[in-house]
Amino acid sequence: MRLWSVSMMVVAFGTASMAQAAETTPNYTFDYAYPAAAGQIGPLRAWLEADKARMRAKLAADAAAARADAKKEGFPFRSYDASKTWKVVTSTSRFLSLSGDVGSYTGGAHGMSQSLSLVWDKKAGRQVKSKDVFVSSAVIQAAFGTAWCAALKTERTKRLGADAGQDDIFKCPKVSDLTLLLGSSNGRVINRIGLIADPYVAGSYAEGPYELTLPVGAAALRAVKPAYRKDFARP
Repeated sequence: MRLWSVSMMVVAFGTASMAQAAETTPNYTFDYAYPAAAGQIGPLRAWLEADKARMRAKLAADAAAARADAKKEGFPFRSYDASKTWKVVTSTSRFLSLSGDVGSYTGGAHGMSQSLSLVWDKKAGRQVKSKDVFVSSAVIQAAFGTAWCAALKTERTKRLGADAGQDDIFKCPKVSDLTLLLGSSNGRVINRIGLIADPYVAGSYAEGPYELTLPVGAAALRAVKPAYRKDFARP
């Protein structure tokens, strides 16, 4: 009897949109995918493949240990699950901006999710952190904090049906606690910023993540490091 299965679809970049690997065993289910635009950049593709291998190896080790513990203690083992999907936010002449969605389940009451940001600087030929294109965390907060909190209050009120803007448990988080995505409406320059608060960051697990988009304004342009300023513009 075949106890496990592996399927891997490595598509021809330029003719399909994703490279995807999927594996199911008695201990775990694993999925990892990234877009063709990332696969066309050799060093970035190598990093993604290494990230996939690290993630799969950790999942396999953790799930095997959990199964052994369950057998030793005499309780049922629940199969683990891990997934990561990268998607293109935008691609400009300077940046390839990706968003990452991570899901995991380790036998608890529910799984967990996490958002990620990956930015490839085409000019420098390396990854940069999205927040590192700005002068400092304090300047990012000054540029986006007020608009972020106002938009979050509006969205939380929509979801909860009441004014949740002054929640004693989940106060408006700082921008430094969020996932920051570089975005563009025209594919030429970065002119909008995506901000994501994962579950438990700005609200309960039941509320889900909060993802809001803000335009790049004058304050945001001043917050960008000089080396990147020409790659940003107001909408």
